[in-house]
Amino acid sequence: MTQVRIDINGQVLDVPAGISVAAAIARFRPSMRRSVSGQMRAPFCGMGICFECRVRIDGVAQQRACMTPVREGMQVITDG
Repeated sequence: MTQVRIDINGQVLDVPAGISVAAAIARFRPSMRRSVSGQMRAPFCGMGICFECRVRIDGVAQQRACMTPVREGMQVITDG
């Protein structure tokens, strides 16, 4: 399987091409962000409806990780 190299919170990782950013994050950490009350959050619906998987991708905030495929050189910032 072809791999792409992405950066998640400063950690450079090789992940399978074609998977979602949410799947890539889940391979290496259990959560991706904190709620406003400080609770750890992770993807819930996996289809872009719940917005629990919001991350910053290449400097653009509030991106749904479950709806975004990984691509070479992508930089992802979570707050979890």
